[in-house]
Amino acid sequence: MAFQLPTTVSSHHNPILQPNECSSTLFQTIAAPASIVWALVSDFENPQRYKPFVRSCRIIDGQANQVGCLRRVDVASGLPASYSMERLEILDHDQRIFGFSIVSGDHRLSNYRSIMSLHPNGGDETVVVETYVIDAAEANTKEETCAFVHTIVKLNLRTLSRVAEDLAGKAQQQV
Repeated sequence: MAFQLPTTVSSHHNPILQPNECSSTLFQTIAAPASIVWALVSDFENPQRYKPFVRSCRIIDGQANQVGCLRRVDVASGLPASYSMERLEILDHDQRIFGFSIVSGDHRLSNYRSIMSLHPNGGDETVVVETYVIDAAEANTKEETCAFVHTIVKLNLRTLSRVAEDLAGKAQQQV
C-alpha cells in the first residue's frame, strides 16, 4: 500500500509556485524508528552526519537548533560551490517537521527552501517526506535546475537512511 501523507502536514508539502520556481517532493522509507531519524534531521548544527556533500558546519548567528539561527555550511570539493548560508525556518518536535532556507552562498541555488517531515510507518520504520522549492538558475531551465537539486536531495535521503539504519542496528545490539 502506498504511503498516505497525513493531512496535518500536507500543507507543508504543497507549495504555491511562482512562474520561475520548480519543486519536487521525495519519499524515503527508512528501517529505523522515527526517534533515531529525527535526532539526525533536527540537528541543524550537524548536517554532515548524513549529507555527504557537507564538509563542515557551524552556527554563525543565533542559538543552535532555534528557529531563525543561521549556519554556514562548507561544501565538499567537487561541487560548483564552496559554502552556503542557511536559516532554520521550522523545527516542530511534536509533528517532526523541519525546514530551512538558503539565504546566500557562492552557488546558483537561489531562493531554495526545504521542508522535511517524518512519519512512523509501523514498527521500526519511518517515512521521510522532503519537499523543496527553488528558483530556476539563470543559465538553466527549470527542469535542469530541478534535476540537479533532485539528485542531491535523493542522495542525502539515501545517506540519511543508511546512517539511521546503522544507528538503529547498533542500538538494537546494545539491548
